[in-house]
Amino acid sequence: MSQPFWLALGCLAVVCGVAGIVLPLVPTTPFILLAAYAFARSSPRLLAWLETHRIFGPAIVNWRTHGSIDRNAKRLAIGLMLAGFIVGLVLHLPLWVLIAQGTVLVAVAIFILSRPDTPR
Repeated sequence: MSQPFWLALGCLAVVCGVAGIVLPLVPTTPFILLAAYAFARSSPRLLAWLETHRIFGPAIVNWRTHGSIDRNAKRLAIGLMLAGFIVGLVLHLPLWVLIAQGTVLVAVAIFILSRPDTPR
């Protein structure tokens, strides 16, 4: 794939990741990790910016060097997933929606909890 493709994908992933900060149920971390992957193939300058970013940088470095997720990030992610599911219950979403939502959230929670904690 060409450098402009990876650059565009990285920029789009950063935009989606930032949107995930304020929009419920839109994940942030996977988009930021995707941006780092794309920038590694297209722009050393943007990759360096992302890796040294005070909010996003530590998660990227931990994932790249250890394949790990910080314990506090795990707690926050699981808590927000639980809160999202509770909102679905309170809103009386149809049963099939709750089942689909619950299935996806459990799968994501299993993945998150199966990753090692970041070394101290």
